[in-house]
Amino acid sequence: MNTINICNGPSGASRLIMGCMRMPALSVDDAAKMIQTAYDLGINYYDHATCYGNGDAELRFGEAFKKTGIKREDIFIQSKCGLNFVDNIFDWRRDSIIEAVDGILSRLQMEYLDVLLLHRPDLLFEPEQVAEAFDKLEAAGKVKTFGVSNTMPMQIELLKKFVKQPLKINQLQLSLEQSQLIDQDLYMNNKTTDMSLMRDGGTLCYSRLNDITIQAWSPLQQGMFGGMFIDNEDFPELNKVLGELGEKYGVSKSAIAVAWILRHPAKMQVITGTMNPVHLSEMVDADKVELTHEEWYRLYLASGKFLP
Repeated sequence: MNTINICNGPSGASRLIMGCMRMPALSVDDAAKMIQTAYDLGINYYDHATCYGNGDAELRFGEAFKKTGIKREDIFIQSKCGLNFVDNIFDWRRDSIIEAVDGILSRLQMEYLDVLLLHRPDLLFEPEQVAEAFDKLEAAGKVKTFGVSNTMPMQIELLKKFVKQPLKINQLQLSLEQSQLIDQDLYMNNKTTDMSLMRDGGTLCYSRLNDITIQAWSPLQQGMFGGMFIDNEDFPELNKVLGELGEKYGVSKSAIAVAWILRHPAKMQVITGTMNPVHLSEMVDADKVELTHEEWYRLYLASGKFLP
């Protein structure tokens, strides 16, 4: 699999990431098989969050990883903290971040994280407290690289005023159907469509200007959690084009949808959320596809967009 070097972060990271949100549904043995399958397919990057099963995803991964033949130093482990659904708050306080990382490492049965992301903004966050937490975690060798998730450019700028560690990853939703990240640049100043509305503060261009790697989550989803658009009768034209290009390249529709994201010059990573080895193998095939300029636009327009 093709890899990227994240600026001031992991080098040789796979373009596809195995998202572990659904891992609690698997037995320990099945989770071990899934981790190994991903690795054998070329995926060396695994994504977690404290809120995934309220920690059960990390716990299951930690138990299962010991059953694989993979060396810890050969993979990248990433987790996110900040969402506290037990108390129904978002929390970027110093002690909360530090305690969250200690809990993550305990559940994973590992000594360090390659990457820690702050998971959606705490509306009361104090950047000084975040900076203190990051300094302590870095000094203790518990976290190597830091970043954010679903965070606006000016929020990142505020963090950067106090945090000395580079913030070089932002995990964001992006798919052919949920493509606002890309749309707003095309439709600027166009009152005929809501797609012209600036909803993320220009995050795509900001990320490219600041060498921040975007990690695209839910690459096959419609809406936030509205199910997949693949083989969905509500998206006939998109599935028609996905099928035609899939036939041309000898891959699945899912692979083409992922290849559409990978084709973007921002050099993004894509998070796969499946716990099905067959589906994962199909998505990994995206790495074999290099869509042409024309094919990328054909897919974009088939998803319901138009050129102004």
